[in-house]
Amino acid sequence: MPNSIKHPRRLITILALVLLPVGAFAAMTTANQSDGAQLCEIKATPRPGLVRLDALVRADSHVGGTYTFHVEKAGDGGSSTINQSGDFDAVSGHLAVLSSVSLASKGTEYKATLDVVIGDKSFSCTKQISGN
Repeated sequence: MPNSIKHPRRLITILALVLLPVGAFAAMTTANQSDGAQLCEIKATPRPGLVRLDALVRADSHVGGTYTFHVEKAGDGGSSTINQSGDFDAVSGHLAVLSSVSLASKGTEYKATLDVVIGDKSFSCTKQISGN
């Protein structure tokens, strides 16, 4: 007879110790997603010879906070960095445009990062764009 059958309490204890951290992590992840009603997004809209980058936040309730929008450019014409930041106020159920930049797209690569702080919670999103 296997040891696990002889000692079912030991098997249950071992399974509980192994599965408890997994369950706790899953619960925390779910809580963060439901608490994370505010989501950031970087939208890239191509235009002839340009790309427009919009820093966006969506809120399930009326909220305010601060943001930092950081764009790094590298390409044929050299490199540059754009930093924009400020306060915002987002209305429930709508996308709030926090910042926008339009940049040349031909032969250029961009990395954009949006950091949003609402109360004691921080959100971050990143987008990389490669121009043709």
